[in-house]
Amino acid sequence: MKILILNWQDLSHPLAGGAEVHLHETYSRIAKMGHDVTLFCSSYEGAKPTEENNGIKIIREGGRFLFNFVVMKKYFTTFKDQKFDLIVDDVNKIPFYTPSYVKEPVLGELHHLFGTSVFKEIMFPLASYVYLAERASLPMYRKIHFMIHSPSTQIEVKENGFSPERIHYVPYGMNHRLFRQTGIPKFSEPLIGALGRLKKYKSIDHLIEAFVIVKQIISNAKLVIVGDGDDKSRLVELVTALRLNDSVTFTGFVSEEEKVQWLNKMHVAVNTSAKEGWGLTAIEANACGTTTVSSNVQGLRDAVLDEWTGLLYEYGNREKLAEKIILLLRDKNLRERLANQALIRSKEFDWQTGAEKTMEVIEQVVKEKKQ
Repeated sequence: MKILILNWQDLSHPLAGGAEVHLHETYSRIAKMGHDVTLFCSSYEGAKPTEENNGIKIIREGGRFLFNFVVMKKYFTTFKDQKFDLIVDDVNKIPFYTPSYVKEPVLGELHHLFGTSVFKEIMFPLASYVYLAERASLPMYRKIHFMIHSPSTQIEVKENGFSPERIHYVPYGMNHRLFRQTGIPKFSEPLIGALGRLKKYKSIDHLIEAFVIVKQIISNAKLVIVGDGDDKSRLVELVTALRLNDSVTFTGFVSEEEKVQWLNKMHVAVNTSAKEGWGLTAIEANACGTTTVSSNVQGLRDAVLDEWTGLLYEYGNREKLAEKIILLLRDKNLRERLANQALIRSKEFDWQTGAEKTMEVIEQVVKEKKQ
């Protein structure tokens, strides 16, 4: 089968996140099944216009901010005549509106709708544009099949008028060969960690502010923030303003192998996001033998089972966040019990199983279009 995927970024993009991990892990396996997979995405400084990565043919054109217009032009000038069996529209940020002009079967990928959470990320005028673009696209996207990957998102799309018959739940997976216990011991001092893109809606500033409270109780605690993003400068300024420079480390962009090392060293991993499609970084931490504290929001409450694999707290409540972190750092038995249970649960998630289920949905959508 010949498949074209439309997504804003590929896995190599400096701002790639969980959506790009899911796309790569799933469709590289579909390519290994013998299918022809092409990904069309935006470019970035230093990127090659074309290359192949694990069986996926990658074509990069245009910048991040106007890529939605590039997609439509590229479809009519190039892709329309290449006889793809299916086009996968990864709906993320500003929609591509493919159901309005694509003639081939279209399958949507949706991790979560941005909704009002976009106002936490960018300035009001641009946030309004993204919000209105997403809302305007919903009527046309309700007409196609969608794959979603968490119970929270499944509820969300149903509440937005999507037909249950067109919603296909395919759980996220996990790369267990990479994310695993390596034998690296925990850090010599209490180490709290955050892993992922540094975006405003991820609310890492909440963790930094809560860390001030943690330090009052556990003076030798350390905080490591693993990852990069456009919110980094603001976060660095906050750390300086709170006089935490000696206790907080920003790693910047790191390799996957370095991520695993940090996750093994952490005593507690924290996710403070306002909204997620899923909590991939929480499951990655769990696979490395580390429990988590996460905000009780869409997506994260699916990945983290409260008081079983980790602890949840009310989003935005710095005091409660600090309280949960302190509890885990001081109670070794609780921390290790949650970590062991989380490790066992992490083994339930498998990318190969997800890829096989995805192909079942693809075949169903293509067959339906032919009828």
